[in-house]
Amino acid sequence: MHSWPITVDDVLGAQKMLAGVARVTPMQTSRHLSAVAGTPVHLKCENLQRTGSFKLRGAYVRIAGLSPVERAAGVVAASAGNHAQGVALAAALLGVRSTVFMPVAAPLPKVAATREYGAEVRLHGANVDEALRAAHAYAETTGAAFIHPFDHWDVITGQATLGLEILEQCPEVRTVLLGTGGGGLLAGVAIAVKALRPDVKVVGVQAAAAAAYPLSLAAGRPVPLERYATMADGIMVGRPGDIPFEVVNSLADGVVTVSEDALSRSLLVGLERLKLVVEPAGAAPIAALLSEPGRFEGPVVAVLSGGNIDPQLMQRVLRHGLAAAGRYLSLRVRLFDRPGSLADLLGVLTRVDANVLDVAHVRIDPQLGLTEVEVDLHLETKGPEHCAAVIGELREAGYVVSR
Repeated sequence: MHSWPITVDDVLGAQKMLAGVARVTPMQTSRHLSAVAGTPVHLKCENLQRTGSFKLRGAYVRIAGLSPVERAAGVVAASAGNHAQGVALAAALLGVRSTVFMPVAAPLPKVAATREYGAEVRLHGANVDEALRAAHAYAETTGAAFIHPFDHWDVITGQATLGLEILEQCPEVRTVLLGTGGGGLLAGVAIAVKALRPDVKVVGVQAAAAAAYPLSLAAGRPVPLERYATMADGIMVGRPGDIPFEVVNSLADGVVTVSEDALSRSLLVGLERLKLVVEPAGAAPIAALLSEPGRFEGPVVAVLSGGNIDPQLMQRVLRHGLAAAGRYLSLRVRLFDRPGSLADLLGVLTRVDANVLDVAHVRIDPQLGLTEVEVDLHLETKGPEHCAAVIGELREAGYVVSR
C-alpha cells in the first residue's frame, strides 16, 4: 500500500485549523438530479464557501505552515480567479502581505474581489501561464513564498478537509464527483475518503476540451496538452501537477470528461432547478450526471467547487445552454426582398408558436440574388422537438433555412 507524506491525522489537524476560517458548507439533496441519475444525488455546496470556492482551504493551510521568516517576506501567487481570492483572504487573515499576478484580461469582478480581500494585484500577461512566470520571477527577486494552486502537500491537505465533511454529512455516499484541473482537490479528497472509506469511489470530471488527466493516466505520467480551451476556466489546466498526479493515479477511481454543451446545460440546471449560482468548473459534476445517467453508483455526492462566474460569461454560457437544451434557436432564412415578406415569415413562426427575440437583415452577400435577402432569426423555443417543428414548418412553407 502506498504511503503518503500526509495522513488522516494531518487532515484532521487541518480541519481544526480551518475551524472559524472556512465554512462547513451545506449538503443538499437534488430531487431533479436524483431522478435523472436514477439514484440519490447530494450537492456539496462549496460555491457558498468564503471567496466563492474551495480554494481558501488549501491556501490557508499552506500559508499557516510558513515559518515566521517566510511570512515576513510575504507570499505571491498567480491566478485568474479562485486561487487568487483564496490566497488574498488567507494571507489577510494570517497577517501576511500578498501579491497576486493576474492576466490582463482577467474578469474585472475577480480582480476587484482579490483586491478587496487584501492582495496587491498586478496585471501581467495574456494568460495564467504568463502571469505564473511573472509570479515565479517575483518570488526569486523578493524572497516571497510562492503559493502553488495545487502542486504542494500543504495545499492538498487543506483541500482534503472537504473529504472529511462529505463523509460526515453523507455517510451513505458511494461515489464522489469532483471537477478536476491540476488535481489538488481530487487528490486531497481521495486521500481523506479512501483512508476512512475505501469502498467509496472518488471520480474526477474534466472538460473534454481541456482533459489532461485521461491522457496522463494512460501514459502513467503527467503529459502536457498542446492545445486546450474551455468555458470552465477553473479547471482549464494543461498539465496535471506532479504531486496530485501521483495520488490520483494510485487512489482515484478514474477521470471522466464532459462536453461544452453539457457544461452549459449544467449551469442552466443550477439556476433553474437547484437555485444555485455555479461556475462552469463547479458544475462539471452535474454535467457528468446529465451526460451519463446511471453510470455512477449512488448515493452520489457532486461537489459544486465554486460559484465565481463573470456576469458576461454567464450570459454567453446560459445562451449556449439554452441552445443545447433546444430552447434557443438561431436560424438564417432566405426570402424575397419585397414588402410583406418579413410579415409572412413572422406569420409562419406565429403558427408554430416560436417567440422571436431578434431579427436582422443581411442584404450584402455574393450568394444572394438581386431580389433576395436573408434574415437572421433568434428564437425562443420549447425543446429539441419544437426546434425541429419550427424548421420543418419553415421549409414546408418554401423557405431556404440554414443554421
